[in-house]
Amino acid sequence: MEAIEQHEGLVYPLNRANIDTDQIIPKQFLKRIERTGFGQFLFYNWRFNEDGSLKEDFSMNDPKYEGASILLAGENFGCGSSREHAPWALEDYGFKVIIAPSFADIFYNNALKNGIILIKLDEAQIKEWQNQSEDGELKLSVDLPNQTITDEAGKVVGFEIPAYHKEKLINGWDDIALTLLMEEKISEFENGAQA
Repeated sequence: MEAIEQHEGLVYPLNRANIDTDQIIPKQFLKRIERTGFGQFLFYNWRFNEDGSLKEDFSMNDPKYEGASILLAGENFGCGSSREHAPWALEDYGFKVIIAPSFADIFYNNALKNGIILIKLDEAQIKEWQNQSEDGELKLSVDLPNQTITDEAGKVVGFEIPAYHKEKLINGWDDIALTLLMEEKISEFENGAQA
């Protein structure tokens, strides 16, 4: 997992609540076992027509959001089934930060384990930034060590994140890396058990 402390990026506003994992990555694309290549199928049923052409009426297809890496969403983002492919698709597409009023529990943990910064914020603040990004381009700067988000007008908004997840993201530690930090103690235990 890639370490991340700060991230500045273009915002994409997805002004919808209760976005479930089947909307994030439809079931027909879950046949792969590797973690890469899912970004092209992100929000597939919203982004594409049956013939595979882009839907002009879905905002994500607007060229002004090309390269967006911060997603602003509605409450209960990531609800539904527990598929880990959902954070894989979001990360593979290029999203590094997702800001929403609330997240489904399993999605929250899966996304953090895959190196995506998830931030819970007040809905009124999210709506303000969604409106700004719909009217024109908006960039936000996320500072994970200081737990702040700064917009282009200089407004600074604080956020909470569990210390355990924060440390893992800053250091780029996944669960295997955390286990390997204890390699010496594991070896000592194994050697003691063999004696």
